[in-house]
Amino acid sequence: MAEYSTQREAARKGIITPQMERVAQKEQRDPEWIRGKMAEGKIVIPCNHNHKALDPWGVGEGLSTKINVNLGVSGDMHDYDVEMQKVKMALDFGAESIMDLSNCGKTYKFRKDLIDISTAMVGTVPMYDAIGYLEKELTDATAQDFLDVVRAHAESGVDFVTIHAGINRRTVEAFMREGRRMNIVSRGGSLLFAWMQLTGNENPFFEYFDELCDILYEYDMTVSLGDAMRPGCIDDATDSSQVCELIELGNLTQRAWNRDVQVMIEGPGHMALDEIATNMKIEKRICHEAPFYVLGPLVTDIAPGYDHITSAIGGAIAASSGADFLCYVTPAEHLRLPDVNDVRDGIVATKIAAHAADIVKGVPGARERDNAMADARHAFDWDKMFELAIDGDKARDYFESAPPAEEGTCTMCGKMCAVRTVDRALEQLDLELFGEDSAK
Repeated sequence: MAEYSTQREAARKGIITPQMERVAQKEQRDPEWIRGKMAEGKIVIPCNHNHKALDPWGVGEGLSTKINVNLGVSGDMHDYDVEMQKVKMALDFGAESIMDLSNCGKTYKFRKDLIDISTAMVGTVPMYDAIGYLEKELTDATAQDFLDVVRAHAESGVDFVTIHAGINRRTVEAFMREGRRMNIVSRGGSLLFAWMQLTGNENPFFEYFDELCDILYEYDMTVSLGDAMRPGCIDDATDSSQVCELIELGNLTQRAWNRDVQVMIEGPGHMALDEIATNMKIEKRICHEAPFYVLGPLVTDIAPGYDHITSAIGGAIAASSGADFLCYVTPAEHLRLPDVNDVRDGIVATKIAAHAADIVKGVPGARERDNAMADARHAFDWDKMFELAIDGDKARDYFESAPPAEEGTCTMCGKMCAVRTVDRALEQLDLELFGEDSAK
């Protein structure tokens, strides 16, 4: 019989697993340090036993900030070939996580194809799949039905699942009492709220949380405790509904840990700049330092078409203040299902935010890449610059689209390039600013 079923169980027994060894190698950390943090619940390695293509990643304290790419079909747009293009792009850019959020029809084949090829960890929200999987109207579904969908995702090899277990009767009471400008904007949370209201029952994922943990434990599927009450506009941030749910998530975290299930916590949402750092500290305190996974936060509500930027601003602050995992946002957020170009923009913006935060957090190797870029720029080593860039192809395309007259420079400054000027002055060389190739 195996010594352990989950990475958390192994860590608590003092066992360093191959997955811990691999994460330690990637993060330039000692494997025992990784194991110790996992035993405390501060790091997770989502790695379902049935995900054979996975190259494991760690999420949590002291590690590089990871990013997640959402994709999947909807009722209006369901071209799986396009979704697979997005998968390949995410993998090419080095995204550590992909979530299949398909909510239309039978999603099993796409999910299986994704898991078969993805070296990144794969996440899902089983609640999104419930209607298509069960072929029932929402109010006809039973608590056991919802658990059956979770088991189906576990069997297929999903590494982590978002479960909105914190929207229970106490949370709903706070929401109904206080009200909100945008009400509930979480899709999974809204479905559970509707099910609870229309059936009169408690949230099945809360009521049967122990049974849920049994499934998670069996497959070592990490639970990402979803924030059904995340703010959908900055005016709803840090209100009683959000904080009430967070308290419930802290309790559920300990219950899952007691059953050796790995846990992440999901967070906001939309939030003004000055609330972000405080929210990161509150989550870490209430949820016992469990890894924090945030959507954005988006720091303003008035930039549709540019929400990859509003999200990256909030994400950089969140991650530098303690968040461990950033969910990307694309320019299409709030407007449509993103296309391949939207996905690219979302990935790059989020990777910029994550890397900027890693410099602040002192993640091993983060600043060294920036120093290498500075050295390449000083040496006019364009190929090295493109190699180091987050999106080297775009950088190369920009550079080559406007060839400079002065070799080694670019068309922004030409011979007036500051680096060229100082280098030549230090070498006591004439600047030669008024050669034949200068502007007339």
